[in-house]
Amino acid sequence: MFSNAIKIATLQGFDIRIDPSWALIAALITWSLSAQYFPMVYPGAGGSVYFTLALLAMLGFFGSLILHEMSHSVVARRFGLEIKGITLFIFGGVAELGSEPKTAASEFWIAIAGPLMSFALAFGFWLLAQIGGWLAPGMALNPVLDYLALINLVLAVFNLLPAFPLDGGRIFRAYLWSRSRDLLRATATATRISSYFAYALIIFGVVGLFSGNPVASLWQVLIGVFVLAAAKGTYARQLQEAAFKGKTVAALMKRGAVTVLPEVSLQYLADQVMLNERKSFVPVVLGDVLLGYADTGLLAQTPRAEWAATHVGDVYVPADADNTVSPEMPASELMAKISATGRRKFLVAEDRQLMGVVTLSDLTGYLAVLQEIRLPDSRKERS
Repeated sequence: MFSNAIKIATLQGFDIRIDPSWALIAALITWSLSAQYFPMVYPGAGGSVYFTLALLAMLGFFGSLILHEMSHSVVARRFGLEIKGITLFIFGGVAELGSEPKTAASEFWIAIAGPLMSFALAFGFWLLAQIGGWLAPGMALNPVLDYLALINLVLAVFNLLPAFPLDGGRIFRAYLWSRSRDLLRATATATRISSYFAYALIIFGVVGLFSGNPVASLWQVLIGVFVLAAAKGTYARQLQEAAFKGKTVAALMKRGAVTVLPEVSLQYLADQVMLNERKSFVPVVLGDVLLGYADTGLLAQTPRAEWAATHVGDVYVPADADNTVSPEMPASELMAKISATGRRKFLVAEDRQLMGVVTLSDLTGYLAVLQEIRLPDSRKERS
């Protein structure tokens, strides 16, 4: 998800990473605090003091986000879920779960852990600010503590809004899931509410762009777009998991694939096979043995004038672990492989014998039809 994120530390066994987009929000926070907030709440100090206070506050916020996400991760690990790491990015932080929670109860406790940590941090910083104000009323650090108490309170409350990917959206889904025992239906309802929330953010943000506060309004629009995309993505992933549950490549592949022999020319491949059969991906076989495949990419790499004299056997791509899958491979595993590699078409073979061809279009087409007719056996889990 965050391919450019940089690992900065490992805490409690969790890798802490920072996406380059975090630098932008960190710079904006530091500038805003040093130029506006601290001069207002702590007047009379110099620019260097304000910058130092702003830097401390930004780092404190940075640490608070990590603790918020670590609380999710610790609880998730207690429920047996894999945690890929914690990443900070432009919209905050995220604990990257290796899989979805298995029960409504586990979803609830994993989701609520973050806001509870933020509430605890808000109270802790507020208490320190009160002690500092009592012991040293003019101490420059007191406004930083006040800010961190406020920002953690805001973080906790905002995350409780019932919208994916916020914690409140997951808590709401856990509630729906516990009531209906139908994870897919609960996800559909929760993501629909998230979409309404996202559209409201975008509309109010657009209105705000013309009301004299363009920076805050633009940020509101960006958050709305992010929430909308996350909501749709959450439902798509859940639909995919439910649709592919128990399915293997054999159930989704195309059998009786059009094949070509290695001794035919590229001209024959193009004219008599690809154009006639409307195939851009053709397995190459010799007898019962699968050799590999030829596709339009190979044709593009060979000058057209050489097609008649060039045999498929001279240029085909050999079958290997990258382009060939077993018919027994779970469909969900194949989808993960497509996402990881970007490859869209695969040979399906067993012991070098061609069984068929499976493509991304086969998978998405199956999902589209299933979504239209509604899953006949919606996935149900016990809470």
